[in-house]
Amino acid sequence: MAAGGGDMSMPIASLFTDAIRFIFVPQESVTGGVQVGGIGEISSLTANHLVLSAAAIAVACVIALPLGLWLGHVGKGEFLAISVSNVGRAVPTLALIAFFIAFVGIGFFNVLLALILLAIPPLLTNTYVGVRGVSPDAVDAARGMGMSESQIVRRVELPLAVRSIFGGLQLSAVSVVATAILGPLASVDTLGTPIVSVNVYGQAGLLGAAIVVAALAILVYLVLTALQRAATPAGLKA
Repeated sequence: MAAGGGDMSMPIASLFTDAIRFIFVPQESVTGGVQVGGIGEISSLTANHLVLSAAAIAVACVIALPLGLWLGHVGKGEFLAISVSNVGRAVPTLALIAFFIAFVGIGFFNVLLALILLAIPPLLTNTYVGVRGVSPDAVDAARGMGMSESQIVRRVELPLAVRSIFGGLQLSAVSVVATAILGPLASVDTLGTPIVSVNVYGQAGLLGAAIVVAALAILVYLVLTALQRAATPAGLKA
């Protein structure tokens, strides 16, 4: 049995070694005649991947954060916030991309729209829930001090809801980074290119690109965690 296990582990170890080599060293494609992989191509694909993901997250924040803050402040829209979250989980991003290909066409804007729709639900829901979780006593005290409704949102509810908001932002960002691999299906080069075009890049390219995407997702999560700690009021940290 030990010998059999060793025989099985060798191809797996070799595949991981080839995948790591693919990330750093260019090699001939499966079809031949062209060099693929290497730090140059991987860096270019990573840059495209990050630009697409960052744009989707930025637009989603502009839409979802103000809406979630206001709905949470007025105490209405729970049905909307929860329904948007459920719909966002139920609709596959691949189906959205296919829909936009039919009506919008291929290209960056197509994939961007799909990723924005993927990013909005966690942001909207977590922002709403975070604001609704703020103590009514804190809000009443702010009103008693003469704060306007917009000042209460900015100075009281937003700081106290920051943990929940960043939780939604982390979920959205990681989902977008992972899903941006579908970009090549709409003619947008991302780290999904070696994954989708496995007939050109081979298994080493597929696994190598997957490793880079996983590393990016972890890095994004850690960066947002650090930002959350920096943005959290000192009293809540304690």
